[in-house]
Amino acid sequence: MGLLDNVERGLEKFVGGAFAKSFRGGVQPIEIVAALKRELDSRAVVVQRDRILAPHSFTVGLSAQDFSQLNAHGAVLIAELVDAVRDYANRQHYSFAAPVTVDLAAAVDIPNGVVRVMSQSLDAVNQWQPALEVNGETVYLTETESIIGRGATATIVIPDGGASRNHARIVWNGKSAGLEDLQSTNGTLLNGRRVTSSPLEQGDVIEIGATRIVFRIVPGAAA
Repeated sequence: MGLLDNVERGLEKFVGGAFAKSFRGGVQPIEIVAALKRELDSRAVVVQRDRILAPHSFTVGLSAQDFSQLNAHGAVLIAELVDAVRDYANRQHYSFAAPVTVDLAAAVDIPNGVVRVMSQSLDAVNQWQPALEVNGETVYLTETESIIGRGATATIVIPDGGASRNHARIVWNGKSAGLEDLQSTNGTLLNGRRVTSSPLEQGDVIEIGATRIVFRIVPGAAA
């Protein structure tokens, strides 16, 4: 078990061990997660349809005493907080324009037991870019047309016996994307349904043979 419990499932807070003893009487990691989530929700901005830009850089303000207790766990705690931010943002369909960072800071005007979160985001995203998550790897699409298949001439080669050499095509006009099956032998599934052609939206799942592909639209600044 990590430092943080699952907030949504209401798991119990730590009641034993070194971490619980350290946090007793002060700010709990679970409280920081709740504050980070509130900051994400309050600062997220809809920049295009189905594209919501959230802040990526967070500073967690604490009293000197709380900071001393929490900062003692260093990179372990920070990694848990970053993961919590990423997980929540993914479920809320928020996008980041830069890698997520979380820092702890002590402030003389913050009482014990109080958490104050400040955040920053890139002021603007001038360009959006399509990307595919294929077997855990992110592949950025840089052309207006990308072919997916098992053939060597495909833009994105997938070593899948259920895929045709040129199986499907993704087109991108700078604002929106579409998926087209190229008369493949086994067909193309989009969110579990077989399609010939269809628009693509953020988070859509494409299945070609046994390969699962997730379509994303990400800020170009992050590419």
